[in-house]
Amino acid sequence: MHDMKTELERLLEPIERSFFLFGARGTGKSTWLRQKLPDAVRLDLLDTSLQQELTAFPFHLEALVGNHPPETWVILDEVQKVPALMDEVHRLMETKRWRFVLCGSSARKLRRGGANLLAGRALTLKMAPFSFAELGERFDLSQALEWGLLPVVWSDLPMAPDILSAYLDTYLREEIREEGVVRKLAPFLRFLTVAGQVHGQVLNLQNISREAAVPRSSVEGYFSILFDTLVAHQLPAYRPALKVREAAHPKFFWVDSGMARAAAGLLRDRPDRTWLGASLESLIFHELRTFNTVHGCHRPLAYYRTAAGAEIDFIIETARRRASSPASVVCIEVKMAERWNRKWERAMRDLNRLSGIHVEKMIGVYTGSRAYHFDGLDVLPVEQFLRRLHDGLVF
Repeated sequence: MHDMKTELERLLEPIERSFFLFGARGTGKSTWLRQKLPDAVRLDLLDTSLQQELTAFPFHLEALVGNHPPETWVILDEVQKVPALMDEVHRLMETKRWRFVLCGSSARKLRRGGANLLAGRALTLKMAPFSFAELGERFDLSQALEWGLLPVVWSDLPMAPDILSAYLDTYLREEIREEGVVRKLAPFLRFLTVAGQVHGQVLNLQNISREAAVPRSSVEGYFSILFDTLVAHQLPAYRPALKVREAAHPKFFWVDSGMARAAAGLLRDRPDRTWLGASLESLIFHELRTFNTVHGCHRPLAYYRTAAGAEIDFIIETARRRASSPASVVCIEVKMAERWNRKWERAMRDLNRLSGIHVEKMIGVYTGSRAYHFDGLDVLPVEQFLRRLHDGLVF
């Protein structure tokens, strides 16, 4: 099996100044840095002896980098392992004018340790799992829905269950146990199983607390750990301030459906249609986020649900509401179905009829093979939609 992590060109591009590079484990941060900055000085803080030395003597960083000229790139991998280094990095940026890449899976430990986050002197880039646009002809929808898009998994898909099982174990051991972010692992493990099962659902903390037999206050803290370690995201509810009552709780998505499946304990079970539907919705969310970030659009993403239960999977706000003009949005409805049912358009068309909001585009995405255009609404097969998205034709 070819090592796809080294073959594929990632969409993310480095910038010319110092930056943080954050991303969940297995997303290919280190591989990307070797490709993009091959001549950089690299110090890996997973090396226990180096980690211990720099924890005790942060000022040794200058000597370890050596006598390099200004503008030299210095990569500190797993920088959250030694928060005390940040003051030294700040000093060396000022005195040596070296450029630093501060790479890790979470800023949580840096913040918790009171670390200097460089006050804007370093921007933040985030590495996500593979995208449709990166995989190109290698993209396989059924594999993506079943196993997710982590590079570490796509490098050896036949071993996906074993890789994801080991991934979860590594996450628990290195992110959770070693960093001491939870007092007891057993309640967190129960929570993790339930969190895996609610992938793609509206968050109901009370229900999750009951299912996991964990206090609600602990559940809130556990979710913050998932968000801080970049293995999960929230999709907020859209609040256009219309007269119709709208749902306010966010939806919860793992950054990758393979991770969700591992957390839920479902790696050895065939995914059912409900799971695959959540996985498809998660895939579209991931691609929307990737395009939004890589192209610097920074458009708010949300979902919309009325009190009556009508839902639109994704709302992309392309123009903010102003005193002189309504908000402008793109609506996307996603269905795990080989045939498109016209009733699925109703929520988008209802929103389009309301005053105070301009629906710029309505798009249905489904797993069928034909494209349709129904009175202002495009219905597209998944891959056709993804091509259109990455060509900049959706927003």
